Amino acid sequence: MARRPDISMQDVEGVMLRTAYWPAAQDMGNRPLLFFNGIGANLELTQGLGEMFQDRAIITFDVPGVGLSPVTQWPYRPWMLARWARKLLDQFGIEEVDVMGVSWGGALAQQYAFQYRNRVGKLILCATTAGMTMIPGRPKSLSKMVDARRYSDPDFMRDSFTTLYGDAVDGEAGRHIDNLLPPDPKGYVYQLLAFLGWSSLPFIRFLRMPSLIMMGDQDTIVPLANGHILKMGLPNSRLHVVEGGGHLFLVTRAGETADVIREFLAEPERATQAA
Repeated sequence: MARRPDISMQDVEGVMLRTAYWPAAQDMGNRPLLFFNGIGANLELTQGLGEMFQDRAIITFDVPGVGLSPVTQWPYRPWMLARWARKLLDQFGIEEVDVMGVSWGGALAQQYAFQYRNRVGKLILCATTAGMTMIPGRPKSLSKMVDARRYSDPDFMRDSFTTLYGDAVDGEAGRHIDNLLPPDPKGYVYQLLAFLGWSSLPFIRFLRMPSLIMMGDQDTIVPLANGHILKMGLPNSRLHVVEGGGHLFLVTRAGETADVIREFLAEPERATQAA
């Protein structure tokens, strides 16, 4: 039977966050994993995390206005999202975590790791950038990226999938599409605005925790060059390129991706420290 999360609504400083929590299937004393999803992506798209990481607890949440988390009255900034995430962890009694983010969530993962450096063990960044200094993707892909129809119209998503993400529409991609929930229009705009003008380059050199950067060489939204920028900025990092992988390699190449991440998480801390 698939490992399913416990889903609940959590009140974090007056902001309601629909939260998924997987207790560790095999308690081996590992740090829990805090996961930040991509823009507009709801909890149902994270179901595979439970199978990927059986040996640790996992926690993630719908950003306000996404999935079933109510939209906030006002726009928010990255530091606010990071604070809500920390408060959420406090409510679950979680102190230290490994942090993983994909795409938009990778930027939030960097922000969280900077704000709460003493609470982050390892950092995993998938298909993401350093912010406004990014090397942009293909215009055709980016135009579809900002079109919210990819969440509300499954046929549009299927027709656009390869152009948008650089991945083929196979079985896993098809299930991904079926699990999409349309975000609140205002919530989606707030997500787009949240990182406007934001860059991690001014602070990324202070993120000295062991870091894994994963990029697909066929990603049409976040080109591979952005991974090299992150690699140069993060002082204790490595870059893994998923050959033939598009923007959603975490879904379409789940087995390969999970193996790389598990190996990284299993390494002793002292073996991953920069020389």
